Amino acid sequence: MSRLTVELGERSYPIHIEAGLLKQTGFFASYIKGPLAVIVTNDTISPLYLDDMIAACGDKSVEVITIPDGEQYKSLEQYGVIMTRLLEMNAARDTTLIALGGGVVGDLCGYVAATYQRGVPFIQVPTTLLSQVDSSVGGKTAVNHPLGKNMIGAFYQPVLVAIDIATLSTLPAREFAAGMAEVIKYGIIYDASFFDWLESHHDALNSLDEKALKATILRCCEIKADVVAKDEREGGLRAILNLGHTFGHAIEAEQGYGNWLHGEAVAAGTVMACHTAMHLNWMSSAEALRIQGLLEAFALPVTGPDNMEYDAYIKHMRRDKKVEAGNIRFVLPQGIGKAVVTKDVTESILRQVLQ
Repeated sequence: MSRLTVELGERSYPIHIEAGLLKQTGFFASYIKGPLAVIVTNDTISPLYLDDMIAACGDKSVEVITIPDGEQYKSLEQYGVIMTRLLEMNAARDTTLIALGGGVVGDLCGYVAATYQRGVPFIQVPTTLLSQVDSSVGGKTAVNHPLGKNMIGAFYQPVLVAIDIATLSTLPAREFAAGMAEVIKYGIIYDASFFDWLESHHDALNSLDEKALKATILRCCEIKADVVAKDEREGGLRAILNLGHTFGHAIEAEQGYGNWLHGEAVAAGTVMACHTAMHLNWMSSAEALRIQGLLEAFALPVTGPDNMEYDAYIKHMRRDKKVEAGNIRFVLPQGIGKAVVTKDVTESILRQVLQ
């Protein structure tokens, strides 16, 4: 098993990465402090992994809350449904919530955990590549609103992130590709040698080679853990993890949550960020083409929706969490391996990129 730690003082927690982890009976018992664990999952994951998850809780009492599958269910409505169920079962402050699923389940369950009785412990058990390399680590929890993605939420760290690589064997190809957008992001913003490695191992990753997957997930978690330890609440450095997200969130909101997967929107948004950086002379066309080529190697979109105009992007981007004093801030690459946050993007440049 690979193990690393997100170093946050008294709120530090481990990340375990292993194929077959869910098959380890009782593995989670020591992380469940009280007598009751409540598993929050969705109706796609439940028939695949719920029985294993219950067994992995050992001798703890277990309740299950199942929500529909889809980005559109990361909502205040489903938040209310889960809260009602917890109250109905008289869940106490020592109840541990377990998020079994992808980013929607993890973000939603985490926000419930942050706010139920002002905070109860929770465990992340991510089952998609995107959630394993990104959303399960770092304590960002949220729900969506029709006017903006992840605008309602809290920073709230789990007590454990448990990544079973074997769950990727049941992941649809489109979902796997969406996760690779976040993987590629880490190489662009933080580690040029990792980007090089991804270029030479894309065939192995597309064929779900276990060794390649484990190395990929481990490196992404190492980078995310390092960034979060230095800047837990996104006061500076952590913002670079949002490469492509300002453009991407606008696509998701405008197209309707779930029509474009998060990773697909981030992929297109990453190319837009590269084009913006080129206009500022921060990135060469050769580097931008390498990034676009690697995204295309995983069948990811590299342009935005045909039916989305400049004004639609700007409408949503002005609601982005990185807006300061009315100025949209962008995460832009400075070559491969480094990124910065800037507000020095003119309307003229934006129009050229978005039109």
